[in-house]
Amino acid sequence: MRILSSLKTAKKRHPGCKVVRRKGRVYVINKIAPRFKARQG
Repeated sequence: MRILSSLKTAKKRHPGCKVVRRKGRVYVINKIAPRFKARQG
């Protein structure tokens, strides 16, 4: 999982990427290609 300061570019890397908020943190999840997982903060 990557930790990034901005997730704007992370969600555009793959069509399966989704941005979700969990416990005050912002995550990019991708069920098709899990290598694109990312977290902000």
